[in-house]
Amino acid sequence: MSSLRHRRLTLVGSITGAVIVALDGTVLTVAQPTMQRALHASFVQVQWTSTGYLIAVASLLVFAGRLGDRFGHQQIFAVGILGFGATSAGIGLASGVGWVIGLRVAQGVFGALLQPATLGMLRAAYPRDQLGMPLALRTSAIGLAAAAGPIVGGALAAHLGWRAVFFLNVAPALVIGVLALTVQLPTPAPMPKPTPTTAPTSTSSPATGAGTSAARLDLPGACLLAITLVCLVHTLVAIPETGWTAATTLGGVAAAVTCGAFIRHERRTASPLVPSSVLGSATVLSALAILLSASAALFGALFVGTYFLQDVLALDPLESGLRVLPLAVMMVLSAPASAVLQRRHGPRRTTMAAMVLLTLGILLLSQLDQGATAVETGAGFLLLGAGFGTVMVTATAVIVHQASVDNAGVAGGLQQTAMNIGPTLGVAVATMLLTLTAPTAAGGRPYGGASHGGGAHGGGALADGPRWTHDAFVSAMGSTLLALAVLAAVGALAAVKLPRRLDAERTRNPRREVIHRRQPRPPRATESRYRR
Repeated sequence: MSSLRHRRLTLVGSITGAVIVALDGTVLTVAQPTMQRALHASFVQVQWTSTGYLIAVASLLVFAGRLGDRFGHQQIFAVGILGFGATSAGIGLASGVGWVIGLRVAQGVFGALLQPATLGMLRAAYPRDQLGMPLALRTSAIGLAAAAGPIVGGALAAHLGWRAVFFLNVAPALVIGVLALTVQLPTPAPMPKPTPTTAPTSTSSPATGAGTSAARLDLPGACLLAITLVCLVHTLVAIPETGWTAATTLGGVAAAVTCGAFIRHERRTASPLVPSSVLGSATVLSALAILLSASAALFGALFVGTYFLQDVLALDPLESGLRVLPLAVMMVLSAPASAVLQRRHGPRRTTMAAMVLLTLGILLLSQLDQGATAVETGAGFLLLGAGFGTVMVTATAVIVHQASVDNAGVAGGLQQTAMNIGPTLGVAVATMLLTLTAPTAAGGRPYGGASHGGGAHGGGALADGPRWTHDAFVSAMGSTLLALAVLAAVGALAAVKLPRRLDAERTRNPRREVIHRRQPRPPRATESRYRR
């Protein structure tokens, strides 16, 4: 098989896997009310169909990425996507909400295997300087899935029932999974990457280019990280429902303690889950911070904006979706454009400009009131989509570009973890700020709880309970969105640590880059012979 065909197949597989996960999160949010009525489930039970998935996937992403580095991204991808499709079929056949919750947790495990592998396969298949456009196409596809998900999910749930939503991704998952198992892709040429701290090992595994280091898997580190993320995600999900209680406080403390234990363990162990070249890289940590702050700001603003559109402007879900549509459209369009901007202006300038657009979009939404027009709301969401689509491509490219092929899975796992925790954090922050800003405006809270979609998507679901007046909500919304704009601005400051140019040699070894530039021509003896 030719190298070009190998790359195209890898790109198709990566995009399909990412789209399946994105669709699953968006269509589920629309289908949840229908599922609740059909299964006679409580509101809390329906919430756990999303919360259980989110906790499972977020806690295992980094470890799943390390499994891909160890055993091959193509194989882990195949297991993940086939398992994801099988659990989707099981959910569609489930007889009760208990089965749905259990299978959603299992689906989260397979989703954790699937997501880092989609980035690891791209890193193994494409040279560093050609990663920009594949990552941009992947991001565009995710944006398109996010835009189409509510429409497709609503149509399926309305005409065929909620079970059809879960059968939607079974066929593509089966086809791509079987191809990943049966088609043997060639191994990319290993990069000359001598490292003085590790003994020589086989540099690639069949069909993936992933490292097959003989070092053992860091199971204690994986357990500590999983406990940290479980406590963190559960706390963030509980805050919108219950506020700050003894349980949420204890969860936050537990997350902090286990995080400290994880960092201490990683620094001392001989075979860390997250290599020091990744965990100790200021560039990677800055890119992760940018993704976290950008996704938190975006989804927090989207959460608040959704309630504004439906409760204050009294728009129905379809009309609200049309008002938000510019966000998805700009995500699709900005992703490939960001790859070009990144090559011309470098990731630092591109990311800073994109974070400014994201901040301006949130500030524009913060100025809306009950007389807001479709043009005003559309302009705000348009800026959000343009900024976030560009940030997602550029920051992801920096993370994947910085990682060696041997650590591509771990880097992808960290990127996906940030993209899963960010939206949950944004919704939790927005909830707390809304509640604290005007808690006595109408004697109650604006909603009874929040329901978070799977993957990198989060959303809100109205529940029965006291509501604020329109004036009180608009007042609280303004200050809440201003705080989220500050959060986005912090991400813009973190972009200062990104490289000016996404050049592998310069990023990894500036001195080596200079040496290569000084020796582009043959030796002088050879030159003199040619002159004669």
